Amino acid sequence: MSEKEAEAPAVDAAELAAWQREGRAFTVLDVRNRDEFEAWHVDAAEAVQIAHQQFIAARAKGTTEELIPDGPEPILVVCGVGEASAEVADQLRETGVDARNLAGGMDAWAREYEAVELLFSGGTLLQYQRPSSGCLGYLLVSGDEAAVIDPLRAFADRYAEDAAAHGATIQYAIDTHVHADHVSGVRAVAAATGARVTLPAGASERGVGFEPDRLLADGETLSVGDAVLETIELPGHTPEGVGFRIADEEHGDVLLAGDTLFLDAVARPDLAVEGGAVEAMARALHGSLSKLLNLPDGTRVAPGHVASATSADGAGRYVATVGDLRERHGLLSLREDEFVERVTGSLPERPANDEQIIRINSGTETVDDETALDLELGPNNCAAR
Repeated sequence: MSEKEAEAPAVDAAELAAWQREGRAFTVLDVRNRDEFEAWHVDAAEAVQIAHQQFIAARAKGTTEELIPDGPEPILVVCGVGEASAEVADQLRETGVDARNLAGGMDAWAREYEAVELLFSGGTLLQYQRPSSGCLGYLLVSGDEAAVIDPLRAFADRYAEDAAAHGATIQYAIDTHVHADHVSGVRAVAAATGARVTLPAGASERGVGFEPDRLLADGETLSVGDAVLETIELPGHTPEGVGFRIADEEHGDVLLAGDTLFLDAVARPDLAVEGGAVEAMARALHGSLSKLLNLPDGTRVAPGHVASATSADGAGRYVATVGDLRERHGLLSLREDEFVERVTGSLPERPANDEQIIRINSGTETVDDETALDLELGPNNCAAR
C-alpha cells in the first residue's frame, strides 16, 4: 500500500494554525451539512463543502474520484469532531489524493488558543491568537504583576496560568470596549484571580449592568509593575473604545489598538449604533485613525483581530509599525468623506449572535460557559475593508 493509500494522517489544530500563519496552500473539504458550513468553517483560500453522505454513496458506486475538490493538495477534511472526516480522508487517499484529517474537527479548532511573545524590554508581552475567529488578546507581565487585555471567557484559566509561569499575578482584567463578537473574560478572570475589572470610561454610558473596579479615560495611565499603559480614546468601532500605549525605548512603543485598527482593515462602525449614527461613528473612526497615524512611525500596532489571509511575521506575531501601515494600508490615506463612504458601504454580515453577546458582556444577561462558547462560534466580522 502506498503512502497516500495508508490511513490518512491527522492534522491537529495547532498545525492547522501554523499553516494559516505561513500562508500554506491547501484545500479545506468540509463534510458537514451545508448550513453548518455556511455558518462557520475553517477559513482558507480554497474551501468547499461536500456532505459526508455523498461520500458514503460514492464509495458504494465507486465514484469517489468525481468528488475530489479541484484545489491544491493537501486536502484537509473537516467535520464537527473529526470522525466522519477521518473516514472521508481515508477514502480519498485510496484514490491517490494527499488527504488529511483535522483531528477533533471544528470543536478542537474552536478551542485552539496560542501565545507568542512580542518584543518588549520592560518584561513580557504575550499575544494570544485564536485562529478560528481571529481574536487576539494580550498578557502584560512586569515584575510580579500582570494585566490581561481583551481576554476571552472560554480561556479565562489560561491567563492566570501563564502569568504564574512568569512569576506574576494578574492585577487587572481589561477590555478595550464592549465586544460584540466574543464573550469577554474580564469578570471570569477577576473571579478566578481577584484581578480588578477595568473598562473604558465611556462603558458606563453603554448601560453596563455591573460595577467595574476601574474606569479609564483618555490620557489616564495604569501601572503594571514597572510598565505603564497609557489610555488613548479611540471612538469609531464603539463610542467608548480605547487603545493602550506601552512605552518601550528599545523596541519601539507598543499600541494595543483593540478593534480600531487592524493590519489590513479598520473597524466597522455599526455594531454599537444604528441608522444615521453609523455615519457619525465612521467619522469618529476616521478621526481616531488620524490620531494613531500621528504617533511616531516606529510605534508597533498590535491589533485586537486578524484575518486568516493576514500573514504573521517570521516569529508568528501579528504586529506592524505605524510607518508600515501608513504606506501599505489603503484605507488610511482616504479623505474623511471618501473614508466614510467606503467603510459604511462595505460592511460584512454582523457577528453571530452579536446583540446577545453585547448583553452578556454588558452584564444584563447571564449564560453558562458552554452556551457562551456556542454563541461566539463563527467569524468575528468586526472589520471593514
